[in-house]
Amino acid sequence: MQNHTLKRRTPNKRSVQVGRGGTRGKTSGKGTKGQNSRAGRKKRPEMRDIIKRLPKLRGRGVSSLKSIQSKAYGVNLSTINDAYKAGDTVSPHTLLEKQIIEKRGGFFPTVKILATGEIDKKISVSSCEVSKTAREKIVAAGGVIL
Repeated sequence: MQNHTLKRRTPNKRSVQVGRGGTRGKTSGKGTKGQNSRAGRKKRPEMRDIIKRLPKLRGRGVSSLKSIQSKAYGVNLSTINDAYKAGDTVSPHTLLEKQIIEKRGGFFPTVKILATGEIDKKISVSSCEVSKTAREKIVAAGGVIL
């Protein structure tokens, strides 16, 4: 038996390879320093930050029970009686000319004629909502609702 022919009873155990670079060498395939080379790195994508900065429209806010429809502009019969002559036509355009109503957001609002007051002139009403009692009073005065 010579020195170079000796064998061990148990062979050498090879150390278990772990994911810390192993055989890849130097930067272990990561290629950079700092946060980018660390295990479990968490870099936020730039697009996500841009999206997070944009304002969101979520729900209806504090006034969720408030209607999104615009309310009708109420005009009393007494106001119409004072502003119009017999035979005139009451419409949102003529009400705007007489400065009884005003535009909302650059548009003509919905106009509703209410029964407060009396009317003794024969008028015609167009493009306006009319309450039930106001309708009766206008027709009784000889007016027409178109």
